[in-house]
Amino acid sequence: MRIAGKVIAGTLSLVVFAGTAYGYSTLQALDDITRSDVIGSGGAVNEGGEQPADGATDILLVGRDARKDPQGNPLPESVLQELRAGPNGDDLTDTLIVLRIPNGQQEVKAFSIPRDSYVSMPGGKGKINAAFGRGKAAEAARLRAAGETDKDKIEQESMTAARKATRQAVEDLTGITIDHYAEVNLLSFSEISKAVGGVEVCLKKATKDENSGADFPAGKQRLSGGAALAFVRQRDNLPGTDFGRMRRQQVFLASMAHEVLSAGTLADPGKLSDLIDAVKRSVVLDQSWNILDFVTKMRGVSGGGIQFTTIPVVNPDYRYDPSNHKATAVQVDPVQVKAFAAGLIGAAAPPSAPAAPKATVDVSNAGDASGLAARVADALKSKGFAANAAGNAPAQRTSVVRYPAGLADEGAQVAKELGGLSTKESADVPAGHVQVVLGKVYSGPGVSDGGSTAGRPAQADEPQPVTSDGDNCVD
Repeated sequence: MRIAGKVIAGTLSLVVFAGTAYGYSTLQALDDITRSDVIGSGGAVNEGGEQPADGATDILLVGRDARKDPQGNPLPESVLQELRAGPNGDDLTDTLIVLRIPNGQQEVKAFSIPRDSYVSMPGGKGKINAAFGRGKAAEAARLRAAGETDKDKIEQESMTAARKATRQAVEDLTGITIDHYAEVNLLSFSEISKAVGGVEVCLKKATKDENSGADFPAGKQRLSGGAALAFVRQRDNLPGTDFGRMRRQQVFLASMAHEVLSAGTLADPGKLSDLIDAVKRSVVLDQSWNILDFVTKMRGVSGGGIQFTTIPVVNPDYRYDPSNHKATAVQVDPVQVKAFAAGLIGAAAPPSAPAAPKATVDVSNAGDASGLAARVADALKSKGFAANAAGNAPAQRTSVVRYPAGLADEGAQVAKELGGLSTKESADVPAGHVQVVLGKVYSGPGVSDGGSTAGRPAQADEPQPVTSDGDNCVD
């Protein structure tokens, strides 16, 4: 059984380091934390006073589905059993969260990147959670080809390359320059949630899921260890599956931030010591991160000063492989994501994308959803297309984009914007026009009210941001 989403990077590191700012001298104990040269000298920010050029200190928080600790030792069987962790068969990042700490220490903004986001990266397009494994495999192959035989050296250097590849994939998608990197795994999550004495969450109704081990009543409850992990990795019986799980992760981490920054953890020497020990045993940081300087900078962040959200999504059920229609990913628009990330701190959006094709797009509805053609036309208009609703068409199951000779590129662009629809050249389409016929199983932008403007899936349409001072009761 592949267990996904088990490790929540989120604000674990932020919470730990910002919280322990109040126990400043205790941080000396973090000197021997595991480090990795993920950033290098070119991307490191000078916490001593220089302000990042993109307007914020940006921290990439990565959660890995790993069964080893940062030193490469297998996790104890007792821990694996508690966390319901099966065999680990791949090198994927199950959780990617970026923290933006604006210059001037305004409210901290954090956003999730769906692990299945379909992006460009070395080796060809793929899901962003595969960047780690690709980077690791490529570096290991390079070292072996160069004659390296030391297994420990190959493992260490390929892991660094994997982390750099993940950082680069996130930077390419968001337009953000990552200043620091923090990574946690199964052990991290278990140990840190226990160290703070558990985290309070709230459920709208009772829920149960055999795969994750979730079995919770409705209402408020305090979770730690295996129960906390089950809460944040539950996928089945949740609205929106992966999107519902990301919402759970954000709520849990917001509550943890409140717990550490506002409650008795900081005033309890025993809890504080347990927290630092948990970080030392299980967290990986980039080589350039000066923790003492960082926590000084974070002194002004209160328990309610962290807000969580998710990047905009074009299509949560993107059929990216024409030869395998069962293969799905999350379609994202890098231009839209870059503007979103910049907007979180009030920065100017990056340069806009090249102008969209100027062909007139006629959208017709061959399915049962009322008003679908108009909503999809609006979605295309928001991308710069000259689109209009052309009414209903004879019923058909699948969707198609038709175009006349000479407009193949325009047809392909429209198909891409609508989630990867099939395309077909047709002599029946008037010159200068592209026709979109929406079938009964269409699931792209505009499929629900609001989707044309937000570009999000129905289950994630404009959710209220999660804040670290709210009740945040969820499904």
